[in-house]
Amino acid sequence: NQITPHWLVMDISITSSWLQNLAFLDQSTATLDLLIWDGKLTMQFPMDVKAATLVMKAVIEQGGLAPGGLNFDCKVRRESTDLPDMFFSHIGAMDTFARGLRNAVKIVDEGLLAAAIKMRYSGFDKGIGKKIEDGSASLEELEKYILEHGEPAVLSGRQEWYESLLNRYV
Repeated sequence: NQITPHWLVMDISITSSWLQNLAFLDQSTATLDLLIWDGKLTMQFPMDVKAATLVMKAVIEQGGLAPGGLNFDCKVRRESTDLPDMFFSHIGAMDTFARGLRNAVKIVDEGLLAAAIKMRYSGFDKGIGKKIEDGSASLEELEKYILEHGEPAVLSGRQEWYESLLNRYV
């Protein structure tokens, strides 16, 4: 179970990129604003299309989910306990991930986000950046590099631009 959709996406992206081993995803979510009076989190079904899009992008990039799938947890601990609520919650969560999958396919197929990220981190493909990334640069070597070349330029992370690009798909 995840605390927020942001953490959900981070957990899945990190696990997928490092381990290439997503086989089962428990998609119960909760947010800090859903704390109930006794301090326990109230779980809910995932309804965040942007988070579902990023989760499904990670799934696509690792080649799918096998042998498992998505689990939509439905327990009485939630506020919506009537049978119709549980029925529509499952449908809504499945629709959210279906929409997320369709969005993710477009993102991967068009390649704009991947190209932008590749360009953003291209400094790690050569020279001292590559040595930093592969772990072969020593602290002494990095100190020497900075003394010879000066402080690196601070470049914009372009956060809003990346978010705007993602929003085109959601």
